[in-house]
Amino acid sequence: MEFIDSNIEAYSQAFSDPESDLLKELNRETHALILQPRMLSGHLQGRFLALIAKILQPTLILEIGTYTGYSALCLAEGLRKNGRIITIDINEELEKFARSFFDRSPYATQIDYRIADAKDEVPKIEGPLDLVFIDADKRNYAGYFDLVIDKVRSGGLIMVDNVLWSGKIIDASAQDKSTVALRDFNQKCLEDDRVEKTLLPLRDGLLLLRKK
Repeated sequence: MEFIDSNIEAYSQAFSDPESDLLKELNRETHALILQPRMLSGHLQGRFLALIAKILQPTLILEIGTYTGYSALCLAEGLRKNGRIITIDINEELEKFARSFFDRSPYATQIDYRIADAKDEVPKIEGPLDLVFIDADKRNYAGYFDLVIDKVRSGGLIMVDNVLWSGKIIDASAQDKSTVALRDFNQKCLEDDRVEKTLLPLRDGLLLLRKK
């Protein structure tokens, strides 16, 4: 399901800041060499993530779900000089690919890339977290939220990707486990008075949560 006409999306990209050369290469190489390239954040969402990070100027970012590293590089653009981003992914097969781009970026020393199960790794991380980006296995979104919410500082942000799930989220006939889990997660966040929330129909749905 396309939420926005492709011509409108192209126009939006044309009137947004361009990708860096490194991000263009990462985008191109992911589509050429890696399975499921649709998982990449891409130009428009990437510029949005970078802008949010630059507004927030975080000292510590946590990303759950690295994939090939595009979103981590975008988020890192907003880090303070002494800041860092911890990005966690369980897929060790993509480690060499992602690291090759991290190491060539201006943020190489600020990116803490961990191959681990986030359910085990996040409890080891000390806060306060300024910004969290969740883009991993959809069935565990609620669990990831529970792991990070107490570590996020007041005024900090949690951003969650794919919460519209190609439109299946509003299709009553879609009852697969991932869709049901995302519906339950969205409802959980809606009812949680610890956070202010806005769900944006950007790309595949991006939920912004600000901790009160």
